[in-house]
Amino acid sequence: MSKAKPGRKPRSSKGAAGARQHLVAVVQHPPVLLDLARTMDRAIDLARQAAKAGARLITFPETYLPGYPEWVWRLRPDDRKLAQEIHGKLIRNCVDVEAGGLAPLQAAAKRFGVTVVMGLQELDGAYSRSTIYNAVVTIGPDGSILNKHRKLMPTNPERMVWALGDGAGLRVVDTPAGRVGSLICWENYMPLARFSIYAQGPEIYVAPTWDEGDGWTATMRHIALEGRCWVLGNGTSIQGRDIPRDFPGREQIYPDPAEWINTGDSVMPFGFGAHPYFHAPLNPKGARDAMMIQLDANAQWMLNAQLVPTGQMEPLAGKFDLRAPDPLGNNTY
Repeated sequence: MSKAKPGRKPRSSKGAAGARQHLVAVVQHPPVLLDLARTMDRAIDLARQAAKAGARLITFPETYLPGYPEWVWRLRPDDRKLAQEIHGKLIRNCVDVEAGGLAPLQAAAKRFGVTVVMGLQELDGAYSRSTIYNAVVTIGPDGSILNKHRKLMPTNPERMVWALGDGAGLRVVDTPAGRVGSLICWENYMPLARFSIYAQGPEIYVAPTWDEGDGWTATMRHIALEGRCWVLGNGTSIQGRDIPRDFPGREQIYPDPAEWINTGDSVMPFGFGAHPYFHAPLNPKGARDAMMIQLDANAQWMLNAQLVPTGQMEPLAGKFDLRAPDPLGNNTY
């Protein structure tokens, strides 16, 4: 597969890899919260099932490895000791990407011949060895990491868990399923972050999230219209009974096994005309099967003929680029 090029439109209507219709899968099955090994095994098995069903692109929710830190929205100021215990367990189960922490998933992507977009809590193992980032990684069907993006600004109490990201990963990359870009959760409410993705000609815009509800799904529909692309809004479906028994303070924080902590609300809108194709959220109260749909990337050319959301930016390429140097060394400005 050719090397991914940031900030460039596809070279032809056939795109980077020939065939333009692909089956994609959005996974909203819950992780094994704060258990990286078991969640990695689950992710690989879910990817295997989706690939067997014919999916060529498989996406996972925000921080699926090893799960979203939902507890920070529930802990009280005097829960400091419990918070420290949970955070210690989190540190031990984060993914050190630079140390090969995604190797099992990369090997699986290569074995199944699929592109995987995975949300994860990334540990900086090289410097602080304790700083955590909210990241999303795109893995190609050859097993290589095509892009890693760190959430620019954690939301509200998330800032007690994650450091601020940077713009190095605000990139759209070529994959056999089409040109893929991604923003995480409430980054999708940041107009300039969206603009940076739109300007690179995405065909598939992946939005891993913890959010849910009518406001979020309306945002996904708006982005499909505004960005003239497919949008994969990818949430997590999880109940109280899904929290592992060894989770610190489980009985205090998640006392009700029947509680829907998050119903998922994954959606797949497409920005066609004034009324985008809109796949409703999965079954009420959080269906667990992956949602799959056939995407036709050729349709995006018709959308761009109607509207180019960023205008004609090619003469300005590189002149107003505020992104940090690309850690994967792919910048070609």
